[in-house]
Amino acid sequence: METIQLGFPPLTTAVFIGLALAALLLDMVTHQDDKPITLANASIWSIFWIAISLAFAGFLYFQHGSEVASLFVTGYTLEKVLSIDNLFVFMAIFAWFKVPDNLRHRVLYWGIIGAIVFRGIFVAIGTGLLAFGPWVEIVFALIVAWTAVMMLKGGEEDTDEDYSQHIAYRFAKKLFPVWPKLYGHNFFVKRDKLEAEVQKSENKGMSLPVKGALFATPLFLCLVVVEVSDILFAFDSVPAVIAVSREPLIVYSAMLFAILGLRTLYFVLEALKRYLVHLEKSVIVLLFFISAKLTLNATDHLFHHGISIQPNTSLLIVLTVLTIGILASVLFPEREDTQAVNQ
Repeated sequence: METIQLGFPPLTTAVFIGLALAALLLDMVTHQDDKPITLANASIWSIFWIAISLAFAGFLYFQHGSEVASLFVTGYTLEKVLSIDNLFVFMAIFAWFKVPDNLRHRVLYWGIIGAIVFRGIFVAIGTGLLAFGPWVEIVFALIVAWTAVMMLKGGEEDTDEDYSQHIAYRFAKKLFPVWPKLYGHNFFVKRDKLEAEVQKSENKGMSLPVKGALFATPLFLCLVVVEVSDILFAFDSVPAVIAVSREPLIVYSAMLFAILGLRTLYFVLEALKRYLVHLEKSVIVLLFFISAKLTLNATDHLFHHGISIQPNTSLLIVLTVLTIGILASVLFPEREDTQAVNQ
């Protein structure tokens, strides 16, 4: 575990917040309509988000040195790679809720806003827990290893999940009465508007409950399921990134810049998912590597064996494993008949 004492330097904190807010506002302004995001558009924006992240890494390099910049890039790359599995789950959620392509970026936008908030909470708790000693790192290592094992077993399980049984779906339905059809891009609809809707011929036989002034749409239920799913994923990804550094600013900035680019990355992956067939194997390998790194850090504190993995080595391993996964997908694509069986 790296023990760099960075803290929260005013200039670094200001640059981090300024870059993140400016990029987020730009994204909000340029994606206000409900048009589907094309692969070309998503690719350009994904490159933009990576460039913003590398710009912050460059700032860290000149302001705090190569080691801090390397820790940031390693954490950023890990979060980005680990998020790929989350995005595949989001694809399944959108398909179950029958969310049209032109509305998916709206759900992802608000989902990412929630992820930014909850990641901040988890990072504060996680880095705080490390103060209790190396046994906490061992617990984190077990969590990360367990995630890798579950991913290894995941291929044998049925991926057709009924999201009407999801705890987030049932909780949202208890809070709000639900209108069972999409209503534009709205998450909620007022009763007076729905009273006019039930009079239409295509809604014949539908009625409204006696109580309730505000009704949730399937789009809101989908958002809640996406948000809770992301929170559950955070229990795995936060310990993995904390394994890189226990400095809250490094950890949170790496995770936030990775999360900000997830919306456009989703549309890139949706178009390329049939080709990146071996990328999940790279994610599993990286999770085992991070678990081993955490275990080495903890046992070094306990037994002083002196074995550790340097930041530049971690970055090289992460990038190498990721590259191998991509190249393997290109060189050894899954056969069409195998894809048909898996779908």
